[in-house]
Amino acid sequence: MNVQTRRDYARRCLLWGPERDPNDYRRYDRDAVRVVRFVKHAQVLGFSLAEIKELLALRLDSRRACGDVKRRAEAKLVDIEQKIKGLRAMKRTLTRFIAACSGRGPTSECPILDAFDEEKP
Repeated sequence: MNVQTRRDYARRCLLWGPERDPNDYRRYDRDAVRVVRFVKHAQVLGFSLAEIKELLALRLDSRRACGDVKRRAEAKLVDIEQKIKGLRAMKRTLTRFIAACSGRGPTSECPILDAFDEEKP
């Protein structure tokens, strides 16, 4: 983990500062390594650091139910599905723009650049 990431996690209270050994190296305990793995895995699945902090808090609160985590995961899935829908629309539009362009002629007559000038994407 690079220094900037470590500082960012510490600033967001996701990771605490470790003890330094006699050689001035930081030594993270197993719990800290587990948190970093948790954070990285959750990030790969699209969770923001703020959302991950909430998930970590749920893990520590034995009064909370697994359903609380499930609802957050379901909300993330809906968010991802909306992003996929948006990406598919972007792909269709960009495919149409590319098909309209022969790739020849000056950029002043490029249909792709002209399409970017339109009011409505």
